[in-house]
Amino acid sequence: MAINYPNGKKFVPQKEQQTDPKKKKKKKDFSFSNRGKTLEDELNETNDYYLQLGRAVIHKKPVPVQIVRVEYPSRSAAVIKEAYFRSPSTTDYNGVWNGKYIDFEAKETENKTSFPLKNIHEHQIHHMAQVRKHDGLAFLIIRFSSLDRYFIVPFEAFEFFWNRMMDGGRKSVTLAEIEETGIELKPGAFPRIDYLPQLHKFQ
Repeated sequence: MAINYPNGKKFVPQKEQQTDPKKKKKKKDFSFSNRGKTLEDELNETNDYYLQLGRAVIHKKPVPVQIVRVEYPSRSAAVIKEAYFRSPSTTDYNGVWNGKYIDFEAKETENKTSFPLKNIHEHQIHHMAQVRKHDGLAFLIIRFSSLDRYFIVPFEAFEFFWNRMMDGGRKSVTLAEIEETGIELKPGAFPRIDYLPQLHKFQ
């Protein structure tokens, strides 16, 4: 299926890794290690946990897609062949917690020493700035997948690094800078990424 951005540019998804049946089973493993799971998987499970316990209502934002071409290989089956993103996405998650609107982006990188700023888009920075202007909580959750380390970084700190790049500075945030400005989240079992308690520090 071909999916395109509003400007007509083709969307190219990351190549899925080849896995054997044994590895697929590991992907569904709910053990402490959570091996094979993406940051999105872990956050979705964490947010479901929060919802079930009545601690917060936080959901993954749906991506608006306009379907333009569908083929019907059989009467009972439809295959989407071409679609477009209706508009640029903002951030990954939003919801309500403790009487506050929260909005955040979730990103992961295999880089061991820095987080590339190319993973974030200007309209997302603008969106989070607007959330903060109206007294909402905006932040990023960043996972260094090769190190199995997680950080929650408040938008104000991340905005500094973004503006530094826009002024001609480095195009990444070092791990040391994230350690200094963010809060490391220790992964657990239930929930996997317990980020809500850290939000009190951002208010």
